[in-house]
Amino acid sequence: MSARSTVAVAGLGRMGVGIAVACAIAGSAVWMLDLKIRSPKEAEQAKAAAQTRVGEALELLEAIGLLSEDQVDQCERRIRYASRDEALAEVLSQSELTCIFEAVPEVLTAKQEALSALDRAARPSVPIASTTSSFLATELAQYLAVPQRFLNTHWLNPAFLMPLVEVSPSPATTPEVVEAVKGFLRRVGKVPVVLRPSPGYIVPRLQALVMNEAARLVEEGVASPEDIDLAARLGFGIRFSILGPLEFIDWGGGDILYYASRYLQGSLEGGERFATPEIVARNMHTGRNGLRDGIGFYDFRTCDVGAYQRKVLTELVRLLRHLGVPPVTEEASTRDPATKPRA
Repeated sequence: MSARSTVAVAGLGRMGVGIAVACAIAGSAVWMLDLKIRSPKEAEQAKAAAQTRVGEALELLEAIGLLSEDQVDQCERRIRYASRDEALAEVLSQSELTCIFEAVPEVLTAKQEALSALDRAARPSVPIASTTSSFLATELAQYLAVPQRFLNTHWLNPAFLMPLVEVSPSPATTPEVVEAVKGFLRRVGKVPVVLRPSPGYIVPRLQALVMNEAARLVEEGVASPEDIDLAARLGFGIRFSILGPLEFIDWGGGDILYYASRYLQGSLEGGERFATPEIVARNMHTGRNGLRDGIGFYDFRTCDVGAYQRKVLTELVRLLRHLGVPPVTEEASTRDPATKPRA
């Protein structure tokens, strides 16, 4: 499977445009399909609006230096448009498609209609992926006569920049379809992670907790929005861009998290939200606290821990330098590090 494959994106909104642009800049030919029933005049207006959104996205990528003017022109030529009648009668049945990404509005009836129509019209071998952020793959798979070819692919906005795509198959999805879709995503520069159907996927579930807690800090008068965001960017965000949260638990020690969580649970109103997960307590009581014990969520027993720590800290220093906030040395200027990441 090549990035120069042909894919279809059903839906002309923000997510559909983002996915189409992401695939086009990687070299794929893209069909943007409008599955909504419209009059001929309305169909032309919808197409023109989608072309405008695509053009705006590509112009943005040119403005920030990711694409040249020639590359923008090439991408625009790779993206073609089809009305509902054209899509169902011609494009889906006659095109050799690598994958179809459904990106219609987050309304269950709209998803049901779109997926049923795509399933009826497309060749049985073509994977169909919903980009929903609201509905589980198990729920949507029932709308296809061939559920074996269906899965969810949750792209993060903006889809043409964010590398991660959360891939969530249903129990009916074949391993071959999962691997085919993951392979295509990798070839267009994305990083797929696979998870079972679960509300909130991975990233939205994690970020919902963080954003809600940040709002609570404002609500409680703990600090200003500006200082909370600055703390999150320079303390929370930087470290978690180098170490994932589970790796970070192992780095600092699962027992540290256990006791910190118990303190917060007992000290804050509504502190039950800080209750320690059973897996953290079990790891602590069985001597699986991370680096210190040689095993935690990760197994470090065959790892050169010193080399691993140096690698992590080297990546951290590189990021700090990129952001303009490296550790201050005697020769460093007296610039205010808090202002540099926004420069």
